[in-house]
Amino acid sequence: MFSRRHPFLFFILAFSGIVAVTLVLTSLITMVGKEKRAFSYGEKVGVVEIDGLMTDARRVLEQIKNFREQEAIKAIVLRVNSPGGAVGPAQEIYREIRKTVRTKKVVASLGSIAASGGYYVAAATDGIVANPGTVTGSIGVILGYTNFQDLFEKIGLRPVIIKSGKYKDITSPVREISDKERELLQQFTDNIHNQFIEDVAEGRGKSPEDIRKIADGRIFSGEAAKQYGLVDRLGNLEDAIEWAGRLGGIKGKVKSVYPPKKKLPIIEYLMDMAAARIQSMVEDMSAVTPGYMYCPGR
Repeated sequence: MFSRRHPFLFFILAFSGIVAVTLVLTSLITMVGKEKRAFSYGEKVGVVEIDGLMTDARRVLEQIKNFREQEAIKAIVLRVNSPGGAVGPAQEIYREIRKTVRTKKVVASLGSIAASGGYYVAAATDGIVANPGTVTGSIGVILGYTNFQDLFEKIGLRPVIIKSGKYKDITSPVREISDKERELLQQFTDNIHNQFIEDVAEGRGKSPEDIRKIADGRIFSGEAAKQYGLVDRLGNLEDAIEWAGRLGGIKGKVKSVYPPKKKLPIIEYLMDMAAARIQSMVEDMSAVTPGYMYCPGR
């Protein structure tokens, strides 16, 4: 009778009931899934990957923090395969690792390359494992840009610069750098370099003087780096995971777990693709645009 007199209202009530039941079931399934994921961790080693040029530290910081706060994760391996990158992200990751080693063991595993900023973050860990042929070291800072003054004069272009301070265009590509400007940039570079040396010394338990002797930008193989005390052991990723697990107190077979990959909406996915393309363009233009980097010279 009710459905005959008010068919539309009956449909709305039925549909609302179905939606409510679906939401409740979805919530329960999600909760159970989370509990299963947490339980399935057992006693494991969490692996955080740093791959490519470091331009943004947010993902790595979040992954380190999540593993640090999970009781089932007994240790963390930082897998580094990076030539370095911008100073800020490297320093942010270094600080997060130094916070983590107070409560949980962290071991770095160096891949094909872990130079400059890549080594910077690895130095913050409790121990470093490298392949004999890993490219590492390059403890130094670089600033580079291209001067277009002669080219502009040849094609008849005359740049007009309006600035608020005499050093505001200190890295202008359309004029020669002055001796005073070069001195200021060198002082700034030396200051950042000194930060690099002091942080590596702290992480490796050495004196800044010892690190300074080899902090001239040179690169080392993993084998040579071990001789200089920049690396603790030679081995691969599995060796690093095994070592981290033992340091973390895991008995028996040591298993590892990686952060879950987030499924991004299509718009975020496209934005990430665009960001990756922009990063590639930035790398290609590194010799043109000025910026302080923890990475080998190009």
